[in-house]
Amino acid sequence: MKIDQLVEIISILSALLLIVVVLLHSPKSDGLGGLSGQAELFTSTKSAEKTLNRITWALALLFMSTTIILSAGWI
Repeated sequence: MKIDQLVEIISILSALLLIVVVLLHSPKSDGLGGLSGQAELFTSTKSAEKTLNRITWALALLFMSTTIILSAGWI
């Protein structure tokens, strides 16, 4: 297995996992209160939601970086 095939597999897996993780997020129906920040006064961020956000950002970064590497032809 070559390095470019490995990067392609990582890219595909990160894309699929990113889809799953985004679908696991709870909907945030702030309404118009979300514009002024009022909605954050009455809600607290749960640790599960924080962890899900961190996983989402990590997978998004991994997917974007592998996409840039593959499209630029650096490998």
